[in-house]
Amino acid sequence: MTIKSSTDTPQNAIDLATLYDRDFYLWIETTSKLLRDGKFHELDIDNLVEEIDSMGRSEKHALASNLRILLMYLLKYKYQPQKQTNSWKFTIREHRDRIEILLEDSPSLKRYIEEVFEKCYQKARKLAADETGMNIDCFPKTSPFSLEETLDSDYLPA
Repeated sequence: MTIKSSTDTPQNAIDLATLYDRDFYLWIETTSKLLRDGKFHELDIDNLVEEIDSMGRSEKHALASNLRILLMYLLKYKYQPQKQTNSWKFTIREHRDRIEILLEDSPSLKRYIEEVFEKCYQKARKLAADETGMNIDCFPKTSPFSLEETLDSDYLPA
């Protein structure tokens, strides 16, 4: 299929398969229109499948990233009580909210968060040690917080 943007002239029409590399946003617009119009035979299937797979990976990465940061701040909050700030509470709430939104939008990610919880904790432990300057051994080898506590909007470690 050849397509034209509003600024293209006929000689500037681009093949959809090459559009992906040349103008990603126009490729998305065009692909969306083809899907809405039911013109499935005109789709760039290889790149469409790649993008759908990538979207799933992005959701998982966002969930794990927010979980790592949340766990790091819970560790800091628990093991540096003399340095607790409202900023830390804000960060804890912000990352819980982000996780909540991700899980509301994609409930099947609940299984994933359960799978990666311990791995995220291990990374959060290293991050907390780096950020606080404390020895990593100051933080338990297994999470002192359950997943439920971690996600509980009212929970702050003592």
